[in-house]
Parts: sequence; C-alpha cells; structure tokens
Amino acid sequence: MKYLIVGLGNIGGEYEGTRHNIGFDVIDLLAKELNAKFEINRHAMYATAKFKSRVLVLIKPTTYMNLSGKALKYWLTKENIPIENCLTILDDIALPIGKLRMKLKGGDGNHNGLTSIIENLNHSNFARLRFGIGNDFRRGFQSDFVLGRWETNETETIEQKKDQAVEMIKSFCTIGAGRTMTAFNNK
Repeated sequence: MKYLIVGLGNIGGEYEGTRHNIGFDVIDLLAKELNAKFEINRHAMYATAKFKSRVLVLIKPTTYMNLSGKALKYWLTKENIPIENCLTILDDIALPIGKLRMKLKGGDGNHNGLTSIIENLNHSNFARLRFGIGNDFRRGFQSDFVLGRWETNETETIEQKKDQAVEMIKSFCTIGAGRTMTAFNNK
C-alpha cells in the first residue's frame, strides 16, 4: 500500500523554524526516522520510505504555501495514490500551541495551503493533521505571527509534539484515520 504524506510550509532559509513551516518540520523528522532522503523533483522536495510494508511518499511542496494544492494533486496522480491514503500536515492558529488534531474533512480555516488543496481537488474530503500554533497575536498581525519563530518557552512543547505527530502519521498509515483519531485526538 502507498501513502502520500504532505508537509506544508514555505521553501527558503528565511522560513525555516517558523510556525507556518511546522508541516515541513514534522515531515523532516519522519524522514530522518525512516532514513529517507529528500531530492528536488516536480513541484516538491520528494522522498520515499518504507514503514511496516507500506510505501510512504513524502513531499514538501516547493510551490510555496499558496500553491500547495498543485504539488499535492500532481503527486497523488503520479503515484496513483487514493485520496484516503493522503495525509496533509499543517499549522493551525485555531488550536492551542502543541495541540494535535486529525480530521478527515473540513473547510480551509483561512489557511492558504488548505485553500489551494481544496481548489485543486475540487473537494475537502481529505485527511489533515492540524498542529496547533496558538493565536497570540494582535489584530492585523497574523502574518507576522505565523511567519515568526517559536518563542524559547515554546520549543520544548513543540519538540515533544513533533514526535507525537510522527507517531500519528505512522498510525494513520497502519491502522487508519478513524482509529488514529480515537487514539490521539484527545491527548
């Protein structure tokens, strides 16, 4: 069985370690654990890995956040992976810092990456792992907040939750979304 795991973020050194790049950070941690090496490919940094007899296609779109759907759709089609075997990891300001929540469908939540994916797929029925980054910003400063780096007092929580996010991805690929949500969503 094949799975497409998509970490959302923006390419470039200026975005490394920012809240908006938590999807890249989580997928990097998964790739490191599974000894997968990324290479530049069409619309994405691309790697493959094996986990419990499953093939995981890992991508980090190089299209920037606002066009993430283009990369997701391309790799879903190219690798012939059914949408139910696709998981997108992204930041979410609607969740407290470090809160992880898997969902099987939903709106874009004003997240440009999700908006792009929904537009490219023409539906919103795909699994996503939302990683809470909190919303501690003044009105009108959301962009500065999401593109900002973690505060020193947040990093320990974030590191622990990145490990848990990797476990949730592996669970999604082995026991499915429903059982993963039951096991992890309320932790």
